[in-house]
Amino acid sequence: MHVKKGDTVVVISGKDKGKTGKVLGVFPKKQRVIVEGINMVKKHQKPTPKMQQAGIMDMEAPIHVSNVMVYDSKAKSGTRIRYKKLEDGKKVRVSVKTGEVID
Repeated sequence: MHVKKGDTVVVISGKDKGKTGKVLGVFPKKQRVIVEGINMVKKHQKPTPKMQQAGIMDMEAPIHVSNVMVYDSKAKSGTRIRYKKLEDGKKVRVSVKTGEVID
């Protein structure tokens, strides 16, 4: 997957197109990511001993990884990712637009 937990991404399609947010979770088997403040849904929550607050809660739902791009702060937009091996054998992610190392 081209995104990792903690990356800043921009949504490129769907109802939240153009919004940016931080990746909170990654699910490689399902090819989905949870992004902070994106794809908000309502959940009806019952009170439990652990969670006393009941009612309708807003929470983020997963979106498909193909609908997000890694945000490049230098280019101020989303960018595709290219992989490059360094001399010491370490594999890093590189921005296609600026050529900067992301990791």
